[in-house]
Amino acid sequence: MMKTNYYTEIPDHVPPELVRDYPLSLRGVIYENPYETIIPKIHEGPPVFMAPTGYLSIAPGWVFRRAEDIKQVFFDTEHFIKKGNTNFAAMLGEDWDAIPTELDPPRHTAVRRALNPLFLPARMARLDDMVRQRAQEYIGAFRSRGHCDFVAEFAIPYPVSIFLDLLGLPQDRMKQFLEWETSILHAVGVPERAAGVRAVKAYLLEAIDERRKRPTDDLISTALTLVVDGELLSPIEVFGHCFNLYIGGLDTVSANLGLHFRHLAENVEQQNQLRRDPSLIRPAMNELLRAYAAVSNARICAKEIEIAGVTLKPGDKVLLPTPLAARDPEEYDEPNAIRFDRGGQNITFGYGIHRCLGIHLAQREIQTALEQMLSSLPEFRIEPGARIPFRTGSILQLNELPIVWG
Repeated sequence: MMKTNYYTEIPDHVPPELVRDYPLSLRGVIYENPYETIIPKIHEGPPVFMAPTGYLSIAPGWVFRRAEDIKQVFFDTEHFIKKGNTNFAAMLGEDWDAIPTELDPPRHTAVRRALNPLFLPARMARLDDMVRQRAQEYIGAFRSRGHCDFVAEFAIPYPVSIFLDLLGLPQDRMKQFLEWETSILHAVGVPERAAGVRAVKAYLLEAIDERRKRPTDDLISTALTLVVDGELLSPIEVFGHCFNLYIGGLDTVSANLGLHFRHLAENVEQQNQLRRDPSLIRPAMNELLRAYAAVSNARICAKEIEIAGVTLKPGDKVLLPTPLAARDPEEYDEPNAIRFDRGGQNITFGYGIHRCLGIHLAQREIQTALEQMLSSLPEFRIEPGARIPFRTGSILQLNELPIVWG
C-alpha cells in the first residue's frame, strides 16, 4: 500500500500518477465558485483518478469525471453495488440499509416496483396547490423588505416544510431535524455524524411505532402497508425506507435552489428573460439542473472491470460526481455556458435503476419556486460586497445567499 499525506492507504494496483487530490470531496466551506474554477480544472486531467479521500471524505476512492463513464457505472449493477455505500449503519456498528438507496437487484427491483406508484407525476400533481401556497407564504415574509438570505429564508424551509408534511412530522421540529441532517451529511468527524444518525433513528422508530398504532395518510404510514414479493416490509426495512426519505428530503432541493438563484442573481439578463416569457421557466430549470448538479453518488466495485483504461478491483470505492458530469466538455457543447434552449437530458437526479425516487416532486418544487419568485420580486442581485460560502462534500450547496431588490 502507498501512503498519502492524508494518512490513508491507496490500493497497490493504483498507478501512482493517477493519485490526485479531489478537493470537492472534503467536507468544508470555500469562497470560490467551484463550477467556474475547480471543476473546469479537473476536466483538464485524466478521465478517472484515485483521490485519497474521494469516497465519502473518509477513504480512497476512484473519481470519474466524464458523463459517459459515470453513466456506465450508474447503469452497471453487475460490477458495482450500492449495499453499504452510505456508511450510515456502519457508523453505529449495525447492518441495515437506507431503502431503496442501498439495495441491489433483485430486491431493489421489487421494492422500487412497490414504491414508484407513490411518486408518479400524476400523484405529485395533486400537491401543486399546496406547493404553490407554501412558496407564496415564505416569499410574502420578505417581499416588502427589499432583501433576504435566500438560503435561510426560502431555499431551506420551503422544500423541507413540504417534505415534513408528507412524512407527517411536526413543522415546529424543523430546526432540530436540520441540525441532525447537518451532522449526518456535513460534519467532518465520524462521532458527530454517528450521533446524528443515532438521533434520527431513535426519532423515526418512535414515529413509526406511533403510526403503527394510529395510522394516517402520510408516507410513514404508507411504508407500513407496502407489500413486496407478497410480504410486508420488515420492521427494519420500514425504518430504512423512512430514514432514506428523511435524508433525501432535507437537502437536495435546498441545494439546487440556492445554486439556481445564485446564478439568476448574478445574471439578471436571464432573470428578466424568464420574467418576460414565463414559458421558458421549465426549460430554464432543466438547464440549471444540468449546469449546477449538486450530488456525488458512491458505489463499491464488486467484480473486476476496466473503464477508461483503468482497472477497478473488487472492494474499490467509487465516486460518481454529477457536478463533474454536468460540466463535461466531452458531453456538452460549451458546458459552462448556461443556455435555456439547450434541451436534452441530464443526470442530476441519477441514472439507471437508482434514479431519484422523488424526482417529480423535486422538479415541481423548483419550477414553482422559479415561477413565484420571479412573479413576486423585481430584479434581484447579490448584496454588494457579500462573499458567498460554498459547502463542499457529497452535496455542493450554499451556506447563505444574501440578495437585494428594489
